[in-house]
Amino acid sequence: MEFSSRARLKHLRLAGDRRELYPHSLQFYLEPPTESISLVEFESFAIDRLKLLKVVENLGVSYVRSTDTYKAKLENELRKLKFPYRALAEDDYEARRKDHISHFILRLAYCQSEDLRRWFLQQEMDLFRYRFNELTEGLMQKFLEHVNLSFEVVSEDVKTELANELWTSTPGLNLAKVKEQMFFKIGLADAVDLFRTRRVFIKDGFAYVPFKEIDTIVLNTYRIKLSKALALTARSLPSIQSDERLQPLLNHLSHSYIGPDYSVQKNTGKISLEQIDALSMKSFPLCMRQLHKALRDSHHLRHGGRMQYGLFLKGIGLTLEQALEFWKKEFIRGKVDADKFDKGYAYSIRHNYGKEGKRTDYTPYSCMKIIMSNPPSQGDYHGCPFRHSDPELLKQKLQSYKIPPSGITQILELVKGMHYQLACQKYFELTHDVDDIGFSLNHPNQYFTESQRLLSGGREPKKELSNSGNSQQKNNSQESMNSNSTPTSSNTTADTELEGLEAYFTED
Repeated sequence: MEFSSRARLKHLRLAGDRRELYPHSLQFYLEPPTESISLVEFESFAIDRLKLLKVVENLGVSYVRSTDTYKAKLENELRKLKFPYRALAEDDYEARRKDHISHFILRLAYCQSEDLRRWFLQQEMDLFRYRFNELTEGLMQKFLEHVNLSFEVVSEDVKTELANELWTSTPGLNLAKVKEQMFFKIGLADAVDLFRTRRVFIKDGFAYVPFKEIDTIVLNTYRIKLSKALALTARSLPSIQSDERLQPLLNHLSHSYIGPDYSVQKNTGKISLEQIDALSMKSFPLCMRQLHKALRDSHHLRHGGRMQYGLFLKGIGLTLEQALEFWKKEFIRGKVDADKFDKGYAYSIRHNYGKEGKRTDYTPYSCMKIIMSNPPSQGDYHGCPFRHSDPELLKQKLQSYKIPPSGITQILELVKGMHYQLACQKYFELTHDVDDIGFSLNHPNQYFTESQRLLSGGREPKKELSNSGNSQQKNNSQESMNSNSTPTSSNTTADTELEGLEAYFTED
């Protein structure tokens, strides 16, 4: 993949003078990459950075950012994915190069909507904050010079003269620390956050900022620059979208899921139809529990719900024969007779299992696909309840499922912060009575698998003795009664192929 070519930078790489390309392990990403890379490397770098930003998001909600646990877990992820994790002076050229290129790739992918830009900006800010605060004092000063943030240093004479004011106006400092601490004289426009929170001394239109607070100034500068850059990149999208090699990759990254696709069902045939009602309450994520209840109540789902729920059921182990029986028995309880089902719906279910049409074996939807595409309209029950439900309705639903008030508050806070997958993760913890599930939740079928593993003491779910061929869905009102109580290439192909499948589900 060719970004552009500049003879000087190419010469530097060939000459081995790699330090001049990336003089510091940290940067504001002001200059785009100028070398040629393969599409394989393009996708690999982007996926690794997306994995890193997903971890940053998860850790930021789960731990206080300044704690040792947060730092240790994030450093471990940076090491594992081979990104710069400390300001190494020597052999981290490849890590710096990967960091630089991958940032710009995801910037292209995540500039396409306001929600994507907001998410990308927040995670990149958190990552930058961690890396900047890990620098030594000397390296911080070198970085400030590197990005042209040369603030006026307050002289020792002025510092002595203002010692009392600096001490009383700066939290966490005493007179002795004031004498030891370096202070900068910074214009109020650059120190608004510190001024607003009363953390600096103000005089004659300038803020006297201690070195320990300089990260706030740097972060604010970075936020402004990156926010503007994302807006400018969004304007340039038409030229990028004309590249038939790039655009599918970028679209995939912005809706990306980077775990197993659950196209191979380990439990095929192990789940009986009689188990589904009970499983929906114990091991279904909220999105699928909502769909199951709607299906049982109205004996019908519109095409968006059928696609989302049908592929999920396929992923947890329902065979084609079981799926046909399940949907037919439910639909004929409503307004669809057996003949209409066989003519209008059975084909689409077989198509879903790769037995009709192009014979593609379709994969279940990931959380990102559910969150980012095909939002539900009135009368629909698909989508992500944490993303698409009104907060008050979501609160009522959680109350009906006996989620404790403190847990509901935590979930709603995560929803307010647009951390929808983390809200689902918290729902898992609350419904399974665990403090930390120990994994990042990215897929409804992952939720089911982990739930079953936890409930069965680490074993895969076992099939109960039952005659699924003659199963009568006796518990079809069970759910109603209890309701009062950061991607692989194959996923890119699947996303494209699913567009064809939707046409078969348009009959309501």
